[in-house]
Amino acid sequence: MLRLCDVSKTFHPGTADAKLALDHLSLHVHPGDFISIIGANGAGKSTLFNAICGSFLPDTGTVYLDGKNITMMPEHKRAKQIGRLFQDPMRGSAPDMSIEENLYLAAGIGGWLAHITSANKKAFRDRLALLGMGLEDRMKQPVGLLSGGQRQALTLLMATYQTPKVLLLDEHTAALDPGTAEKVLSLTRSIVEENKITCLMITHNMQSALDLGNRTLMMDRGRIIYDVSGEERAKLTMRDLTDRFRQASGRALDNDRMLLS
Repeated sequence: MLRLCDVSKTFHPGTADAKLALDHLSLHVHPGDFISIIGANGAGKSTLFNAICGSFLPDTGTVYLDGKNITMMPEHKRAKQIGRLFQDPMRGSAPDMSIEENLYLAAGIGGWLAHITSANKKAFRDRLALLGMGLEDRMKQPVGLLSGGQRQALTLLMATYQTPKVLLLDEHTAALDPGTAEKVLSLTRSIVEENKITCLMITHNMQSALDLGNRTLMMDRGRIIYDVSGEERAKLTMRDLTDRFRQASGRALDNDRMLLS
């Protein structure tokens, strides 16, 4: 489905600021996988997503999607097949445009925004009602006036309006309060399961990494150091994950944000 083979990336090579972000990383994502990804800051998690999205050309390696080599495919073309949410609720939508205008763009209907039909509006209302946030009654409101949770839920809906082949969630609940984060995670689970979307989710919450999806990856220094699924994953605890990190990396996990989540 999605495959990365021997992908490496060093930023600022040959300088004092050189940073090895991905170190000959290989990953095979199967259709329908929901993979949670954890690791300390600087482990290469977001860089992995950037490699999948085409934000840069890797120094080595190849990226395949549905058996097609997309390594040289521009980012904007990959965006038609790969959806992405970011930690910042302000990204992923146009704040000065209304909710219905943003959905019109996400739907890829074509034409000018003034040509939004009554059928389009009904479809938007029906989709928004599924979020349970009352946004279906506020479709003329600029997105920039929404709360962080409302905006992130809308962005999730936009990213999946045309079902992507792969959905990338880059700590998409990290900036939300705990209650709102739980609601957005619940929406995420239902949308991913209902549409059978292959999904990768970066999280600092180790419990979420074990509760959500069917597979968990742990990254460190640009490498995948632990990949677990099935019965072994079902038996793991947060303490087990910290132990696995120590065993695989040779050092203790000292990221407070992860340990306290």
